[in-house]
Amino acid sequence: MRLQFAMDTLTTESALDLAAKAAPYVDILELGTPLIKSEGLAAITAVKAAHPDKTVFADLKTMDAGELEADIAFSAGADLVTVLGVAGDSTIAGAVAAATKHGKGVVVDLIGVADKAARAREVVALGAVFVEMHAGLDEQAEDGYSLDALLAAGEAAEVPFSVAGGVSADSVEAAQRAGADVAVAGSAIYSASDVAGAAAAIRSAIR
Repeated sequence: MRLQFAMDTLTTESALDLAAKAAPYVDILELGTPLIKSEGLAAITAVKAAHPDKTVFADLKTMDAGELEADIAFSAGADLVTVLGVAGDSTIAGAVAAATKHGKGVVVDLIGVADKAARAREVVALGAVFVEMHAGLDEQAEDGYSLDALLAAGEAAEVPFSVAGGVSADSVEAAQRAGADVAVAGSAIYSASDVAGAAAAIRSAIR
């Protein structure tokens, strides 16, 4: 199972600092949506230039103009981009067409999708390399939130999936048992006083 670090920061400088500390322990460096909205495509280029050996994941959360948005992100250095699962099939197919042209990949983010397992199977058939079983920060703050529902959806889908929604050193083993291909950790790393240590702890919990 690969480990993805979601950098939900607002400046390229901060992202580069976080990435430098966590890079020895993670496989995928994710530029969060707030960072891309704040700094633009230049942030993707900067992170890829600093870490050419890492997979750079641009969390665009595209909802329309799939081919265009994916194309500009791939041209900027992204290896993977996200399209929302609630987007139309043509939007996802357009992003996949751009990915094929660049030799890159599309991940479909299932945040807000009611039947995640069913939609996961549909979008993988459209060409997504994997789906993201995702609960956002707002959902995680709601009473009664649990990672278990995401893991259950991933198991039921029977397609390659990542899980993002509060993954930590304590929960990453459960993600692996559920069959996740990628575990996405964000605040568990970037909010830690010792970013490198937090990333190392999650990595060491993966068997």
